[in-house]
Amino acid sequence: MFLILLKYIRPLDQVEAHLAAHREYLRRRYADGSFLMSGRMEPRTGGVILAQAASRDAAEAMMHEDPFYTAGVAEYTLVEFHPTMTAPALAQFKAH
Repeated sequence: MFLILLKYIRPLDQVEAHLAAHREYLRRRYADGSFLMSGRMEPRTGGVILAQAASRDAAEAMMHEDPFYTAGVAEYTLVEFHPTMTAPALAQFKAH
């Protein structure tokens, strides 16, 4: 499991210029089962994505496809973790 943290490094108007493409990217990743949850930070300085991938390399490759990444408007931190406890609704994601 991976937590992807995005921090905007350009003015918000430059970020918003890539927002439609970013949302399409998110839709594709939700459709293929890679992304489980996402949203913007408050205050609006970046975003958070909860993702699953077969490996760290696969997670990095997904991250590098994000239009925010390719446009250079955000920097990324990738945190790998093994969920040992979950709420009942998320039990299917618990590490074995």
